[in-house]
Amino acid sequence: MKKPETKTKTVEPGRKVAIGKINVAQAPAGAAAVEKAPKKPFNPTKFFKEVQIEAKRITWTTRKEVWITTVMVLIMVVLAGVFFFVVDGGIGFLTNYVTKIGLQG
Repeated sequence: MKKPETKTKTVEPGRKVAIGKINVAQAPAGAAAVEKAPKKPFNPTKFFKEVQIEAKRITWTTRKEVWITTVMVLIMVVLAGVFFFVVDGGIGFLTNYVTKIGLQG
């Protein structure tokens, strides 16, 4: 049997800067005959016990951290609202100004 061809991966097609070898993957000789093991049935009791164990590992934020984050979000929302109010008013003023110039001429 002929050995699979290996290619050299390059950074750019025009350059010959090798960054690694790419080997063609082959399946083992008896891969087609190997059968997969049947899946185990879903066990809800085991699942919820594992969820409970993972939930105990979670690092929860404190009330102070939640309060500070909430206040910061509210401040940013107010600042963004004021910013867009000013920008919208300015664009509206300019649009009206340009429209009035066009109507007079």
